[in-house]
Amino acid sequence: MARTSRAQSQATAAAVLGAAQRLYGERGYAGVALEEVAAAAGVTRGAVYHHFTSRAGLFEAVLEQVQAQVAQAVQDAAQAAEAGGQDAFGQLVAGCRAYLVASTAVGVRRVLLVEAPAVLGWARWRELDARYSRRLLHEGVRELLQAGRLPGAGPGAGAGGGSGGEAGAVTAVLSGAMDEAASWAASRPDPDQGVEQAWQALRALLQALRTSG
Repeated sequence: MARTSRAQSQATAAAVLGAAQRLYGERGYAGVALEEVAAAAGVTRGAVYHHFTSRAGLFEAVLEQVQAQVAQAVQDAAQAAEAGGQDAFGQLVAGCRAYLVASTAVGVRRVLLVEAPAVLGWARWRELDARYSRRLLHEGVRELLQAGRLPGAGPGAGAGGGSGGEAGAVTAVLSGAMDEAASWAASRPDPDQGVEQAWQALRALLQALRTSG
């Protein structure tokens, strides 16, 4: 019985998150009431509060779900590149493109790029980003620095842990470039075309790093 109740609880939470992500993606945080989320998920308003405590708590949970979805897309792209024989730099490039595509997808871009910084604040948005996509980027950058494949890197560079040091600096620069590229693409009348245009610039930046390394 306990196992069944746990499964039902998880299913309810997942339904609420799915409905909230769709509604926030369409109309934004301010344009969606908890009653609408509950109705779309087929649950009561009380059930939403039970699982997520507050309206802001629900939005933060949605953002975490979105961040996890984007990070999974990045990881899948890097693994596919590795399976296809790409080296560590090729895997980094594949992951960067996947981030640009995934973060500007319908149902993601408004939540991740527009609503989240405004609703939760820049500091919290960066904290969650660091937990997901930025962590993967940092790992890839650190590997390339250690191999001497990025500018200013010698053997053993970037070996330090955490987000400091050379790996932290390179990660911050690349992450900032990708976030700006994604925001720019998402704001275009045709976001898909914007992604392709932004990717051309971002790819050139990555290739320049490879050449100077």
